Amino acid sequence: MPINQIAVGGVQETYQPGVLKAALAEFISALIFVFAGEGSGMAFNYVTDNGSTTVAGLIQAALAHGFGLFIGVAVSANISGGHVNPAVTFGAFLGGHITLVRGIYYWIAQCLGSTVACLLLKFSTGGLTTSAFSLSSGVSVWNALVLEIVMTFGLVYTVYATALDPKKGNLGIIAPIAIGFIVGANILAGGAFDGASMNPAVSFGPALVSWTWTHHWVYWVGPLIGGGIAAIVYDFFFYSTHEPIPPEP
Repeated sequence: MPINQIAVGGVQETYQPGVLKAALAEFISALIFVFAGEGSGMAFNYVTDNGSTTVAGLIQAALAHGFGLFIGVAVSANISGGHVNPAVTFGAFLGGHITLVRGIYYWIAQCLGSTVACLLLKFSTGGLTTSAFSLSSGVSVWNALVLEIVMTFGLVYTVYATALDPKKGNLGIIAPIAIGFIVGANILAGGAFDGASMNPAVSFGPALVSWTWTHHWVYWVGPLIGGGIAAIVYDFFFYSTHEPIPPEP
C-alpha cells in the first residue's frame, strides 16, 4: 500500500511554473466541462419551460457531460493529468501521484473554472438560472450520499485503471473516453435521484452563482469518500509497482 508515499510538497512548489501551468489547465478543462454539462441542463429547461426530468433529459445530460469530460480530460492530460474533479485529485493524492500543495492548486482552479463557466452561461443566456444540484422527491440525504459514493468510486477507479496505473499500456490512449463513458453511464443510473454530480467542483459553481446551498455538503462528502475508497482499493489490491509522479520543474 503506497499510503506512505503521500507527499505534502514544499513551499517552493507554490511558485513553480509547471504547477501554475497545470492549475491553469485544470481551470480551462473544468470550464469546458461545466459549460457543456450545465449548459445542456439549462437548454433542456429552456426548451421544456422548466419541465420535470424526463428520459430524454437524462440522455441529453449524460451525453453532454460524457462528451464534455472526454474533451476536458483529453486537453489537459499531458499538462496536469486531466483531473477536472476534486475527487479525482483527492484520490490521486492518496495514491501518492500528486502532492497536497499541487492538489490544493487543482481544487481552487477546478472550482474557479466551474464558477466562471456558470457566470458565462448566466450572462450569455440572458440571466437564466444555473440550477444547483438537488435531491429528487423521496430521496433522502443518506440515499444521495450513498449514490455519490458509489458513482464516484466507479469514476475514480476507472481513472486509476486507465490513466494512473503504470501498467496501463495502450489503455492510456482511451482513458479520456473511458472516463467520459463512466460519467455518462452514472448519470443515466443516478441522475434522476440526485443529479449524479460525482464532482464537487461541478456542484460548487452552480450553487455559488445561484446561491443555493441546500444539501450541498452531500456533493462534497460523497465524492471525496468514493474517490478515496477507489484509490485505496486500487492501490492495495492491484498495484504491483508504484512510481509517484515527480514534481514539475
